[in-house]
Amino acid sequence: MKKILLITGPAGDAQGWGDLSVTQEIAAAIKGSGKDAEIAFVSTMDEFFTAIETKKFDLAWSALYHISGKSETIGMGNGDEKWLADIFDDRKIPYIGPNAATMKALIHKTATHEIMDAHGVPVPYHYQIEQGAPLPEIAFPAFVKPSFESRSVGINDNSVVENRQALEKQVAFIHKEFDQPALVEEYLPGQEYTVLMLGNGRLQEFLPGKVEVDASLFGKYPILRADLRGVGATKITPTSTTTNEAIKVTRKAMEALNCLDHVRADMRLDAKGQLKIIEVNGIPGLKPVKSWSPQMFTLHHPSAGGPMEDYRQLVDHIVTSALTRYNLI
Repeated sequence: MKKILLITGPAGDAQGWGDLSVTQEIAAAIKGSGKDAEIAFVSTMDEFFTAIETKKFDLAWSALYHISGKSETIGMGNGDEKWLADIFDDRKIPYIGPNAATMKALIHKTATHEIMDAHGVPVPYHYQIEQGAPLPEIAFPAFVKPSFESRSVGINDNSVVENRQALEKQVAFIHKEFDQPALVEEYLPGQEYTVLMLGNGRLQEFLPGKVEVDASLFGKYPILRADLRGVGATKITPTSTTTNEAIKVTRKAMEALNCLDHVRADMRLDAKGQLKIIEVNGIPGLKPVKSWSPQMFTLHHPSAGGPMEDYRQLVDHIVTSALTRYNLI
């Protein structure tokens, strides 16, 4: 029986697919599919090393990019310690998700944009603004967010800026509150879509969806603030005319970034109606029912057993595809 080591910690909800309760749901889903799972809750690198050195397992699956005590933000770490995928790569430990280089590029939003842009994937115009650096000359409105976060962290009703004064104020807010560069992007006013990439090779599939939010929850602009994420305020519905294009640009992005197993691309329509990818998430959330991955899987693969049976099948698809990639089954 194949055994999966599930790794999470205090930063699991901020960095990846969820906190300890979500990890327990994933473990139950794995066990319900005829495999075994054990959870390692780690707060330090020493605890992480103890887990991978003392526990017996066939495949690791981590909710953490790097060890951190911060439960709300990701950041790029302290720059000295390796990320968990680095260690998996060094030790040749099979694991779910992209390799370390890709994981770091996905958190570094400017790097993500530049890699995709170089491969012909449509992205918004973008500028990374370091602390103390001059502001660029840009077209307004523009969008301002942290460079090294995910899940809409740092995004609020002031994120859309309409003039230079507002731009300066929001960039300063990102620098002060998150101690990292600000990313200034083209504001994309159109509908938001998301595409989930599951599996690899013959087990790979792309599941598109339209992101729906009750308009009364928005401020002046229809943007997904941090408080609208992971609380059931968003709903994924079927796409229509954008389906083929959304899958096309996502496939191209996944190949450019070398994504594996379970990765999601988020995109919006620009003022001319063109889809542009705004973010690629290397560890998508897996809260049953509430997170987008389970919603998209149910949307495309509804079962008679209901959403929790769909959830079990989703988790099993991710695990089985990764095991297959390593020739472990």
